[in-house]
Amino acid sequence: MRDIAVFSGSAHPELAAEVCAHLGVPLRPTRVDRFANDCLQVQLQANCRERDVYLIQPLVRPVQENLVELLLMLDAARGASAARTTVVLPHYSYARSDKKDAPRISIGGRLIADLMVTAGASRILAMTLHSPQVHGFFSVPVDHLHALRELAAHFHGEDRARLRNSVVVSPDLGNAKEAAAFARLLGIPVAAGAKQRYADDRVEISSVIGEVTGRDVIVLDDEIAKGSTVFELLGKLRGLGVASIRVACTHGLFAQGALKRLSAEEDVREIVCTNTVPIPDEERTEKLTVLSIAPALAEAVRRIHNGESVSALFDQP
Repeated sequence: MRDIAVFSGSAHPELAAEVCAHLGVPLRPTRVDRFANDCLQVQLQANCRERDVYLIQPLVRPVQENLVELLLMLDAARGASAARTTVVLPHYSYARSDKKDAPRISIGGRLIADLMVTAGASRILAMTLHSPQVHGFFSVPVDHLHALRELAAHFHGEDRARLRNSVVVSPDLGNAKEAAAFARLLGIPVAAGAKQRYADDRVEISSVIGEVTGRDVIVLDDEIAKGSTVFELLGKLRGLGVASIRVACTHGLFAQGALKRLSAEEDVREIVCTNTVPIPDEERTEKLTVLSIAPALAEAVRRIHNGESVSALFDQP
């Protein structure tokens, strides 16, 4: 891996270090200073000239701080004459702002994409964007990975008889395609909730399409923030008489104590997510399992650097 330089912002240095360990390259140091007027300054403390530079920075809490830090990292790499700068974006929080669904409202997903490109991004490597059309917000190439294989490998490791009685349930029809792909990997059926969202924290699931009664349910969503959708779905599943419930997602945001509240539900046996978002040790519970997506990110970086196909590995099944 010659002529490659990997840097991390403050958002998730542990993931960046793990990616570099799989690549067999050092994680280059980044210095972030804050002036008396609260402005940030970033310095990439390694040579970038004519190198393939990768900046690993998920947009997680505090999102705005981490976003500005990423933009400054991009500007620093461009000013240091990097040959190409790829943003490794394990979580793109602004992807949820992907349409104009109210008068005079901003489309943040497109705006932030423009900012990253303007700051110097040559390419984006993203993991499980909230909606596929967010690809079109970027005017540079986007490699879109998913964590379905990592999640499926986890559930494949359990008792086969239990898995045969399982069904994957998507909380809404918008996520049904990914849920169906996940169900095919496990070789089990799929069902979906009919959801209507009234506010950020108020949703209604009128029905569940598919057979779930008496089955072990695996609820699959792309992310869990406050958990409003999942809690609404749990109530519906209980009324239908499911045998057990496990919850899986790629991005475990778990805002406002959602993880502890979800773990307190007696019929929720396990909560599975990946490490795209850092979860502090003090917030974790016994029911939580965190899977690493560092090997997938590292392999994608290696293939991008060597000019090999990424889609061959990470296309939706």
